[in-house]
Amino acid sequence: MTSPHGWRRRTASAALAAMLAGGSLAGALLTAPSAFADSWRDKEYWLNEYGISAAWQVSKGAGVKVAIIDSGVDGQHPDLKGAVVGGTDASGAGDPNGQKSIGAKPEHGTLVATLLAGRGHASASPSTAPSSPSPTSSSSPGSSVGPDGIVGVAPEAEILSVSAWLGSPNPAGKTDQEQIPEAVRWAVDNGAKVINISLGSTSPDWPQSWDAAFLYAEQKDVVIVAAAGNRIGGNVQVGAPATIPGVLTVAGLDRNRTASVDASSQGISIGVSAPAEKLVGGLPGGSYEDWAGTSGSAPIVSGVAALIRSKWPDMSAKQVINRIVSTAVDAGAPGKDPIYGYGILNAEAALKADVPEVASNPVGSIAEWIRVHRRGDLSSPTPQSTSKPSIPAATLADPTVPAAKAPSQADTAVPAAVVIGFGSLFVAIVAGASVQLRRAYRASPELPDEPATGVVDVVDPSGPK
Repeated sequence: MTSPHGWRRRTASAALAAMLAGGSLAGALLTAPSAFADSWRDKEYWLNEYGISAAWQVSKGAGVKVAIIDSGVDGQHPDLKGAVVGGTDASGAGDPNGQKSIGAKPEHGTLVATLLAGRGHASASPSTAPSSPSPTSSSSPGSSVGPDGIVGVAPEAEILSVSAWLGSPNPAGKTDQEQIPEAVRWAVDNGAKVINISLGSTSPDWPQSWDAAFLYAEQKDVVIVAAAGNRIGGNVQVGAPATIPGVLTVAGLDRNRTASVDASSQGISIGVSAPAEKLVGGLPGGSYEDWAGTSGSAPIVSGVAALIRSKWPDMSAKQVINRIVSTAVDAGAPGKDPIYGYGILNAEAALKADVPEVASNPVGSIAEWIRVHRRGDLSSPTPQSTSKPSIPAATLADPTVPAAKAPSQADTAVPAAVVIGFGSLFVAIVAGASVQLRRAYRASPELPDEPATGVVDVVDPSGPK
C-alpha cells in the first residue's frame, strides 16, 4: 500500500467516478429495449453456475440489512418493492430517504440493488410466463421471491440506500471526501451488517479523512465489500476504497470464468472474483438493462455475505470474509494472486462447507494499518452527530500541471553579485601578491629579474620528451 500522503484532492467527478455504471464501464452499458421481465430472469446465469441457487437451501438473507452506498436506489422498482427499508442522503442534493437517483449515472444504484437483493415480481399477464425453468423454481413454499424479473443473490435481505453524488460536480458542493465517510458511519449506526461500495478511483490511496469511518465499521463488526474497478475505465490497478485493509475487494470474470480483460483490474488487495460480464439489472422507473463491470461483481459477493450473516447471525465479520475466500475455487497462479485473489466465488461452499475459524481477517485490518502507517489513536471513534455531521476539512491540494516560467531577476541578481564580488577580491589578492613578490625579487641580489613577457609556456600533459 502506498502512502495516502500521495493522494491529490479530486472532485466528485474525478475521484470516485471511475466505476460508476459498471466501474467506468458506463459507456459499455448496453441499452436494451423494454422487454418482459421473464427474459431477464433467464439471463441470470450466475445463480446456478456460482452455486447461489444451491446456497438458497440454507439461507436467502432474511433479517440482514445491507447498505448500498451509491447513486440512490429506486425502491419502487417492481423487483425492489418492500426491499428498501431505510436510507439517507450523504450528498446534500438527494432525497432524505436516499431513493432519489442522482449523480452522473443515476441508474447505477438501482442496478446494483436488484443484483444484490432483487425480489422479482409476478407478471400480470400469463403471456409473460418464463420460457424456461426459473432459477427460483425450487424456492421454499411461501417465499417472497416472484417468478419474473431480477432476483438478487440475497432476495430476502433488506436494503439501506445511502445516496451519494459522484461522477460530476455536486450541486450541493460536498466532495467524495465528505460523502463517503459520512455514508459509512450512517450505515453502521443504522444497523447494516454488510456495506456494498461499487465505486472507486484510479488511485490506490485514500484521504486520511476516511480512516476513522472505515475503522468505525471494522470495530462495529461490519463487512465491507468493494469493487476492484475496470481496465476499460482506466483502472489498471485496484483503486480506493478497494485498497483499504479489511475491505473485501471483488475482481471481475467473463462468461468463461476467466479474468475479464475490460471489466476488471488487478492488485494485491483483491480477495475474490465474481461475474462481471453479461450482467442484467433493474433501472429506475421499472425497466431493465444489460450491463457489465465489477460494480456488478461486488453486489453478488455482498449478497453471499448477507446469506452467511443470516445463517449465522453471531458470526464475526472476519469469519464471514474467511468463509467466502477460503471456499473460493483457486484460479490463476496457485494460491492468492493479484488477478483472482483467493479464487472464484463458490456460494454453495461458502454456506455449506466446514470452514475452520481464523484468528485474523484474511484481507487485513484498517486498525493495524493505521497503527503502522498513521501512528494514530485506535480508540473507538466518536459517532458522528446526526444533526450536523462533522467532516474533516479537506487537506488535499488540487492537482497542478508543471508550467515553465521565466527565471526571477531576484533569483539571479544575488548569485551574480556574489560571483563578481569574490572574483574581484581574488584578482586583487593575486595582484597584491604579485607586486610584493616583484619587490622581494628586486631586493634580493641572488635572484635575477625575469622579463614580464605575459606569455605562459605551454605544458605538455604527457610530460617532457
